[in-house]
Amino acid sequence: MKYELASSSWDQKEIDAIHNVIRRDNYTLGPSVRQFEEDFAKYTHHKYCVMVNSGSSANLVAIAAMFYKKDNPLKRGDEVIVPAVSWATTYYPLYQYGLKLKFIDVDKHTLNFDLNELQKAITDKTRLIFAVNLLGNPNDYDAINAMIKGKNIYLLEDNCESLGGVYKGKPLGSIGLMGTYSTFFSHHMATMEGGLVGTDDEELYHILLALRSHGWTRHLPKENKLCVKTDNYFEESWRFILPGYNVRPVEMMGAIGIEQLKKLPEFIRHRRDNAAYFKQLFGNDKRFIIQQEIEQSSWFGFSFLIKEESGLQRSKIIEALTKANIDTRPIVAGNFAKKEVVKWFDYEIQGNLPNADYVDKYGFFVGNHQFPIKDKLDYLKDILDKQ
Repeated sequence: MKYELASSSWDQKEIDAIHNVIRRDNYTLGPSVRQFEEDFAKYTHHKYCVMVNSGSSANLVAIAAMFYKKDNPLKRGDEVIVPAVSWATTYYPLYQYGLKLKFIDVDKHTLNFDLNELQKAITDKTRLIFAVNLLGNPNDYDAINAMIKGKNIYLLEDNCESLGGVYKGKPLGSIGLMGTYSTFFSHHMATMEGGLVGTDDEELYHILLALRSHGWTRHLPKENKLCVKTDNYFEESWRFILPGYNVRPVEMMGAIGIEQLKKLPEFIRHRRDNAAYFKQLFGNDKRFIIQQEIEQSSWFGFSFLIKEESGLQRSKIIEALTKANIDTRPIVAGNFAKKEVVKWFDYEIQGNLPNADYVDKYGFFVGNHQFPIKDKLDYLKDILDKQ
């Protein structure tokens, strides 16, 4: 590829970290994972972080944890508001836990919640807003928090695409009750597979620890919010208190994460520099709408919405870019409310979804990278200008 969607962010430090784990001969969750969790919590301004094997699993255990709170837990049938444009694993845990999804349109310019539609959608039945920071871009959290102030509504953040984004001085993922992250290969930092959940709530932290490993007590601290834990290791090692999973990361993922996190500020700086040049090239292009930044995006990738009046056809553009060895993708999953899988969901749609439909029909995005890519962006513009 001349312009790939993503690229490796590893060097010898990550390879050495893997070799150190091999030399220790301890591959399951251990000290490297715990150190990475502490480092990551500090970076993202959380009191606690729990690492799991993927961002998808992070969403799963975050939603699950809300059912096991002692006070005011979620219950099956509760209503959750979600944007109509996101990745599949934003929605699947909600379905799997029997929640009712309410799909909301997105803003054509920010690609996040259409705030007018969100305001209309909030009712006495709403218990959770699962905000998705799309392609690195923050939601308008002042507006969202104003809408739910004084109401019995939780706010969680799916921040799997937006590590390093900042909203009014707060790292994305630290604004809601919990935030989820992905450290998959194509994301802002990479630990093979991997994901994390961050929170300041100690009870939720303990619930997440139990859910991550079979719902047992083995990894809980002696003083915890879930149970009275004894000193009998033989019995406590196999004491199950929640219906959990095995979504633990391996030790190599934690070791890699320690090294990647040291580089992350530089990675984000390059992504923002690339974005500044991207906006210089395409910000006034009459053929396209590009994503409008709210506060400080971490710029996962660069999106395009073809303007209908341009006369351009997306299929021909994608064909030309593919022929030119430029990797492209739909904007996440497009309008997810149109996917066949929703026949299994309990859901409703707030009004119509014209902007999500527009994204679905006219949208595509290209990659951003953790190093300078002015040459790739110039090449992209040259190919698009020939269409």
